[in-house]
Amino acid sequence: MSDRFEAGMAVRRSVLGDAHVEQAEANKSDVDTAFQTLITESAWGTVWASDGISQRERSMLTLALLAALGNFDEIPMHIRATARTGASKQDVLEAFQHVAIYAGVPRANQALKLAKQTYAQMEAE
Repeated sequence: MSDRFEAGMAVRRSVLGDAHVEQAEANKSDVDTAFQTLITESAWGTVWASDGISQRERSMLTLALLAALGNFDEIPMHIRATARTGASKQDVLEAFQHVAIYAGVPRANQALKLAKQTYAQMEAE
């Protein structure tokens, strides 16, 4: 594997946790192996590995972009990651306020619904 892949895997583990990454790796098949390599190298090994902004800020940006673009399936995973990135619940709520104003109330509303559910699950665990 490439250095970027190795760096990406390290960041991915630090942000998402070993259990999440192990499950994703176990579920990998010949259909998505190339895709998993792509996101590990590009998203995790390039964008998330950059020291240009903090992981807290990157987490807030990621959640806001996911909500703004309607990519709701990824939101719970990234809400859970805030426990490792340092983004507080208030940080996330502020990010979703921006989504409401700049991308639309329905998207922010759906993101908040998912955040409430995910935070409740995290507190119960």
